[in-house]
Amino acid sequence: MSEIKVNKISPRTACGTTTLGDSGDTFTLPSGATMTIASGATISNSGTAAGFGGTGEISWDTTVKTTGTFTATAGVGYFLNTTGGTITVNLPAGAAGSSVAMVDYAGTWQTSNVTVTPNGSEKVGGVAASAKLSTEGQSVTFVYIDTTRGWVNVLDSTSNVVGNNYVTASGGNATVTCGDYKTHVFTGPGTFTVSNVGGSCGPTGSNKVEYLVVAGGGGGGLDFGGGGGAGGFRTYTALPGTSPLNAPAALPVAVQGYPIAVGAAGTGGIESPFAAPTQGGTSTFSTIDSAGGGFGGSAPPKAGGDGGSGGGGKFNGGPTSGGSGNTPPVSPSQGNNGGPAPTGPPYKTGGGGGAGAAGATSTTNSPPAPGAPGGIGSHIPDAFVGPTAPSYGTPGPTGSVRYFAGGGGAGGYSASSGAGGSGGGGGPSPPSGSDAGDTNTGGGGGGAPNDTPGNRDGANGGSGIVMIRYKYQ
Repeated sequence: MSEIKVNKISPRTACGTTTLGDSGDTFTLPSGATMTIASGATISNSGTAAGFGGTGEISWDTTVKTTGTFTATAGVGYFLNTTGGTITVNLPAGAAGSSVAMVDYAGTWQTSNVTVTPNGSEKVGGVAASAKLSTEGQSVTFVYIDTTRGWVNVLDSTSNVVGNNYVTASGGNATVTCGDYKTHVFTGPGTFTVSNVGGSCGPTGSNKVEYLVVAGGGGGGLDFGGGGGAGGFRTYTALPGTSPLNAPAALPVAVQGYPIAVGAAGTGGIESPFAAPTQGGTSTFSTIDSAGGGFGGSAPPKAGGDGGSGGGGKFNGGPTSGGSGNTPPVSPSQGNNGGPAPTGPPYKTGGGGGAGAAGATSTTNSPPAPGAPGGIGSHIPDAFVGPTAPSYGTPGPTGSVRYFAGGGGAGGYSASSGAGGSGGGGGPSPPSGSDAGDTNTGGGGGGAPNDTPGNRDGANGGSGIVMIRYKYQ
């Protein structure tokens, strides 16, 4: 082996650059040797530095280790990914001041552990046995001290420091910021675009979102018609005071665009030229689909239509059924049945079902007979949309909340008695002719009264709405 002995290596020109060796060469410092870098000089590594941690410093191996067993090199740190299974790390023979570091690459050590095995009879923390790393997000640095204590963990962290650990997103007709949360409001179709997500943090998690998805309300029936059913109501929020229909968990999101559908209002039945009432449109976000409200009973068909909530039955001189709510079925339920119309006379009709209750059947036995009210809707807390809460939904019997998806009232015996069905919002309002469902509430349309020709048309339902809320900081 050739040997060169010099006291100093300097570049040919002042402040120049000196290169040691060629690509693929290895330079070794023997045990006990010291390399000194002059003040103001810079040493640049274009290759792989390993084994320079003899005094507790670490050089990092950026090739991620996966399943299996390997022997660590003193002075090197390793990123260990146990997603595919456990890893065993054999420590090198200890020399005072030698160091080895390890990092939980994927945050999976709590399910797939790392076993750290000392060399021969050496110890880890004073015990001659293997140690186990089983904490999510852990990073450790071992330094060899002496034969009594062996390898001692001198740096131990379980904090997982990341850039932005929260959702970042765009989209919607309005975006509301309230404290550490944002709410995107879609009053029409669009795209909810997620550009960043974090890890799971707590019950909602920084990679999860809360939601309200309300479909379009069904149209009211014509001429003694049933009330339109409310659009399907589906929600989750961790806020207090939420709906009894609250889903059990928030919805995880990924970095991608989520098409948003906002259900259109169902149309009311028309006498001339005849047109049957229609079901409301479906609202959609990710895996959440809310079905449109069923149409109110008309002529024909006289039975209420199925949907998120069912439409009410039409007066027919014989029994007609209300439509079935929660169709198709989901859990928690997205709505209720429409009210039936029993045999008449007496003159009775059924109100549309709402998210919070089924549609009623009118109780007056003789003219003037008002139509049956629709079922009440359900609600979200005001804090879901913060200071803009009064701009969405309708008031209801519970304070500090906003109601959606109320059923439409049924048509009564005559318009002169004020018996037209009320439009749904959060629930039926006082009857006033055949009222339409409130816009962006998913309310059902009011059924038409039994009035003079030309005044027997049912009312339209209300369009739906989608809201998405998440922690952004």
